[in-house]
Amino acid sequence: MSTSTPALSILLLNGPNLNLLGTREPAVYGSATLADVVTACTALASGAGAQFEAFQSNHEGELVDRIQAAGREGVDAVVINPGAYTHTSVAIRDAFLGTGIPFIEVHISNIHAREAFRHHSYLSDKAGGGYCGLGSQGIRCVWLFGPL
Repeated sequence: MSTSTPALSILLLNGPNLNLLGTREPAVYGSATLADVVTACTALASGAGAQFEAFQSNHEGELVDRIQAAGREGVDAVVINPGAYTHTSVAIRDAFLGTGIPFIEVHISNIHAREAFRHHSYLSDKAGGGYCGLGSQGIRCVWLFGPL
C-alpha cells in the first residue's frame, strides 16, 4: 500500500487594480497582463504537483472573504499581491492572523523606492517571506526560490 503526500494547495490573491496589468503604468508594472502571470504560475504549480487557484478583486471585503474561505478549505499557503491594500488594510492582516494560513507577500514594483506612503506594509511583518521590485517575475520566484 503506497502513501502519497497530498498536493500542496496554493492560492494566489491579487488586490485592487491588478486586473489592469499590461495597460496600467507599464513603466512601473511592465507589460505582462494578470492572465500572463496566472498562466505562468499555473504552469509552475502544475510542475511542482501543487493545486493552484488565482483570485483577484478590487474590493477589500472580497479579499478578506476569500482568505477566510481558504482557511476553511485547508489551503496550505497564499501568495498575495495586495496592491494598495498593502498600506491600508488591517482587515486583510487580521484575516491572515485569524486563519493562520502562511502567506508570502509580493509586489511587482519596489514599494520602498516609490512614494513615502507606499513604504509601509501592514502585512510584511507577518508574512513568511516576500519579493518586491522584480516585476511580474517576482510572483514566479515564490515557486522557483521559496519559501513555499
